[in-house]
Amino acid sequence: MTVELVRVDDAFHFEALGTSNVTQHIDAATDIGGHNAGARPMEMLLMGLAGCSAIDVILILQKQKQVIEDFKLSVDGFREKGATPAPFQQIHITYRLKGELNPERVKRAIDLSMDKYCSATAQLRPSATITYSFEINDEVYA
Repeated sequence: MTVELVRVDDAFHFEALGTSNVTQHIDAATDIGGHNAGARPMEMLLMGLAGCSAIDVILILQKQKQVIEDFKLSVDGFREKGATPAPFQQIHITYRLKGELNPERVKRAIDLSMDKYCSATAQLRPSATITYSFEINDEVYA
């Protein structure tokens, strides 16, 4: 896997291009001279975790013949304030699904993603405690 990063302006705006050939914009916060023209690098790590697990969970539920009408996921990452570097220490993922879904099968799909399939989880887990909860048709499961 290769990623190319090209500087766009005279500050911190970059275009990143990977093997998927889709451009992503990266930028820094305005308080250090960025222009909010892209995601922050640490946000992209959480986005990668979200995408990796979402793909796993959807594939597993499809194989189980579960009917997914809607799927959303949010990730909250917590870092030590004022530390340099400041890796994520705690990450919580909330899965929100709608459809004809068995809660035990959803939990099993998430567990498989977290413990076996998601490479992003494996990458982040040595420095962060990763937890999750899920909702099915607005009913919350821990």
